[in-house]
Amino acid sequence: MSHETPTIAANQRQQVGTRYARRLRQAGRIPAVIYGHGKDPMAIEMDEKETLTQLHMGSHVINIDVDGGSVETCLVKDLQFGYLGDNVIHLDLTRVNLDEEVTVNVQLNFSGSPEASKKPGNILVFDMNELEVRCKVRDIPEEIKVDLGNMLESYNVGELTLPDGVEALTEPETSVARIQFVQEEDLDQEAAEIEGDSSPEVIGESDAKADGDGGGEESSSD
Repeated sequence: MSHETPTIAANQRQQVGTRYARRLRQAGRIPAVIYGHGKDPMAIEMDEKETLTQLHMGSHVINIDVDGGSVETCLVKDLQFGYLGDNVIHLDLTRVNLDEEVTVNVQLNFSGSPEASKKPGNILVFDMNELEVRCKVRDIPEEIKVDLGNMLESYNVGELTLPDGVEALTEPETSVARIQFVQEEDLDQEAAEIEGDSSPEVIGESDAKADGDGGGEESSSD
């Protein structure tokens, strides 16, 4: 980790259950559980704003100060979201020490635009937005930078520049991003269809034809 591990204050929960957790969330608190390392699980509550700020900054490891006493160094193991997917309703934390190896997913941060993606019809496709890695807890990166500026047709996992001590668990040939090329004949066909659809209609032409057809029917009926 390239920064100091953040610390968040928490309180041990005296109650559990759906109804109590709902009241906590309404009060701006997130219910969470700390487990692992041979200790009993501990139900806690944390400030929602402070917790989400650290999660959005890419923090994987957080020091949890429980009731101003014991401090637990924890890895964010699982986030549970509400049915709309826009709010965290529960957090699972596992106890760790900084020198143990863990497996985590790290966000990919893309920059640069390949020249091929600027050609009309070509599309830049992202095949993943995070990477599964294994490393010591202290070496977990906040993000992995991916510069696509020099990409030709594709960018694979094997081309990623990872920090020292960080190992990708995804196969090197797996695509991170690629160009979906448009075929020349597709462009020509699309242009022809657009040109055909854009032929101007002569105002009154349809009505004139309709009137002419109607007149013929009247004269024949006489």
